[in-house]
Amino acid sequence: MPPDARFDARSQKRARKLEAAHAIAKGKFLAPDAVTPLLEAVIAPTDTVIIEGDNQKQADFLAKCLLGVDPAKVHHLHMCQSSIILPEHLDLFERGIASRIDFAYAGPQGERLFRMLADKKLVIGDIHTYVELYTRYFADLLPDVCLLVAEKADKAGNVYTGFSTEETPALIEATAFKGGIVVVQVNEVVDALTRVDIPADWVDFIVQSPRPFYIEPLFTKDPGQMTELQVLMAMMALRAIYAKYLPRTVNHGVGFNTAAIELLFPTYGLELGLKGKACTHWALNPHPTMIPAVESGFVETIYPVGGEVGMEAYVNSKPDIFPIGFDGTMRSNRFFSQMCGHYAADMFIGSTLQIDIQGNSSTVTSGRLVGYGGAPNFGCDARGRRYASPAWLAAGKEAYAGAPMPRGRKLVVQIVETYHGRMQPTFVEKLDAWEFAQQGFFANPPVMIYGDDVSHIVTEEGVANLLLCRTPQEREQAIRGVAGYTPVGLARDRAMVDALRERGAVAWPEDLGIKESQASRDLLAAKSIKDLVDWSGGLYDPPSRFRNW
Repeated sequence: MPPDARFDARSQKRARKLEAAHAIAKGKFLAPDAVTPLLEAVIAPTDTVIIEGDNQKQADFLAKCLLGVDPAKVHHLHMCQSSIILPEHLDLFERGIASRIDFAYAGPQGERLFRMLADKKLVIGDIHTYVELYTRYFADLLPDVCLLVAEKADKAGNVYTGFSTEETPALIEATAFKGGIVVVQVNEVVDALTRVDIPADWVDFIVQSPRPFYIEPLFTKDPGQMTELQVLMAMMALRAIYAKYLPRTVNHGVGFNTAAIELLFPTYGLELGLKGKACTHWALNPHPTMIPAVESGFVETIYPVGGEVGMEAYVNSKPDIFPIGFDGTMRSNRFFSQMCGHYAADMFIGSTLQIDIQGNSSTVTSGRLVGYGGAPNFGCDARGRRYASPAWLAAGKEAYAGAPMPRGRKLVVQIVETYHGRMQPTFVEKLDAWEFAQQGFFANPPVMIYGDDVSHIVTEEGVANLLLCRTPQEREQAIRGVAGYTPVGLARDRAMVDALRERGAVAWPEDLGIKESQASRDLLAAKSIKDLVDWSGGLYDPPSRFRNW
């Protein structure tokens, strides 16, 4: 039975676009120089367009081709993309091709994005979390055109997304089943694939790009750059949080502070008795700094958000740890791993740029719009959770002591140094995010993790356990108590902080039985990238820029 014409506008629009494309593309496969003309045929003014690119892999060739369209033909696009990474992503607005954007993360383009927003060269719909943005593609941000990236296609048009599948499944599902056009750039076209990740009939056009797509080794942290201050903070986190609550399913953020924790598992973590009791399951990219923990038997499973450059052979050799297909290669999934971190994880630990006196944090600061990425999903107490784990119950007992209805609680930890960058204080009385709301850029201050979700804050000064704070005043003083020599820290009420220390709501190193002289790089299970290669049995193949031997 044919569709009711009253409810078939999107598929009719798709049919008109495909008819226009036939003058350029005689089949599914495109020559590189045909891509820009094709995009002019299938993208209409005001269309909603996705360019794939999370914080790692990028559909960079398709981004360049989109930038080459005639702005008289293609303009006022509504761009939707997880991450604003490449210069071309913002060049689209400079050229008048696009006018509005919804996104999640803009790390390397954060300063330029701020300037363009201030100069009214673009409009931001909202800064999202990854999961939030993906879900809107199925609801009210229906994509008209989706530009994807993958490893290989076969001659029938089936696609293999490869080691870094990441967000591809969510994007193509939302587009292919709602009348959108799907264009995929691949590194290689082969006779046959060992694994089909996207069937050919979900894909409209495929181009073999002139060079392999760009992928950022975002989660590669060189142990040689870790400081003894970071070792100290890692020791305090392990003693005060990991050893106390014994969280079994964990997500770590991307920074050096959490990488230092990973490298302490086989040494200090072993001393604390964590092996087999804590951090056995992970929602995590395959961090190279996790190799010693895996090899030492601390890890049972890792469900990956994405891949990591150079980790392919190592990961594929560990099918019990990572999700390995029948073809012998890993498949990541950003959407699923984010949800694993949201609901299944006992603990998230990550970093931020600013924290206020109630524990609210943001990476949207004056002069820079970094965005959130996945942190708000990983780093919140998921109120819909009902699965009870020992760590969740233990945190809930502290947070809701005396409440009429017992509840569990996720551990949400911020691990930061009191100053960052060019001696900018991490702790502030009021977040810069307020200015963005007051200037009308956003309806609310763009907060990354709300203070009432944060359970602990770790700095080089100590650990604030906010679960044990019963009033806003206690929370404020616990935060001031670990804020060091920032203006926020210097304004502490010393008597109140001392009382909080007696209760365990504030713990300095000596309260945890840690001497600062113990915080030595000698505790790191690997002190260089070469050490990580050795731990891997030679399977880890780091990017060339990390090789110094």
